[in-house]
Amino acid sequence: QVQLVESGGGLVQPGGSLRLSCAASGFTFSRYGMNWYRQAPGKERELVAAITSVGGIKKYADSVEGRFTISRDNAKNTVYLQMNSLKAEDTAVYYCNALETGYGYANDYWGQGTQVTVSS
Repeated sequence: QVQLVESGGGLVQPGGSLRLSCAASGFTFSRYGMNWYRQAPGKERELVAAITSVGGIKKYADSVEGRFTISRDNAKNTVYLQMNSLKAEDTAVYYCNALETGYGYANDYWGQGTQVTVSS
């Protein structure tokens, strides 16, 4: 069955770094665009970073541009989110998402989320 398993979250001080990983299985990973979303308490889920199926195009939310880097390893079926210079406002549950769209269809999968807490 399809699985997206996030790891790497935790508690970090402001200015610190974390690297999130999302291991995928049960589908053809290299055909999917991969995204990282986050949801803070009381807020809507927001797209943080996105990468195309072969990694040629990456996009970031304005709030993380220059601090976060998304990457993928199609040989390992894994997508990463390197987070540097973390701020308190980055505190949220981070979710991995896999998306494949085509004419008349869309396949959309989600992980269970990993908590990131930025606090001194």
